[in-house]
Amino acid sequence: MEHMDLDVLLECKISNMNPTKVLFVCMGNICRSPAAEAILREMVKKEPSMNVHVESCGIGDWHVGQLPDKRMQEAAKERGVILSSRAQQFKEVFLDDFDYILAADHEILKDLYHYAGTPQQKAKISLITAYSILHKDKEVPDPYYDPKGAFEIVLDMLEDSCKGILQHVREVS
Repeated sequence: MEHMDLDVLLECKISNMNPTKVLFVCMGNICRSPAAEAILREMVKKEPSMNVHVESCGIGDWHVGQLPDKRMQEAAKERGVILSSRAQQFKEVFLDDFDYILAADHEILKDLYHYAGTPQQKAKISLITAYSILHKDKEVPDPYYDPKGAFEIVLDMLEDSCKGILQHVREVS
């Protein structure tokens, strides 16, 4: 009996070693999704028991390899969040690799559903704000062509959404 309990305990430890994988997706991967990635990473760092892997990407390929938009970097830095990831394009393999695939807006959501070939893949896809308390199921606006204040609004929405995502992951883990 003790041997069986040890096996169950070991199995639980092994399953907890696999991180929950979260992917944020926006249009070009230089504003919204890298900010969400950095915010969630900062939150996870403060909770060592959380095993969460976070990445971001864009539907388009025009910014691949670039750092996030300078204005978003500056706005995030003022909040103590450093944006350092480089832009990558969405790949269909991500539909199998990630547990949560979170879209910044309905256009991105539609694109992701188009790529998803199975009900299991589609079940992983939702808006970033699906986990938000203050901005539930709203689109995160693209601040790229807007004045500086737009970046602050986006960061507010992403911070609230990331708190909700982390709470959700805690509850299902």
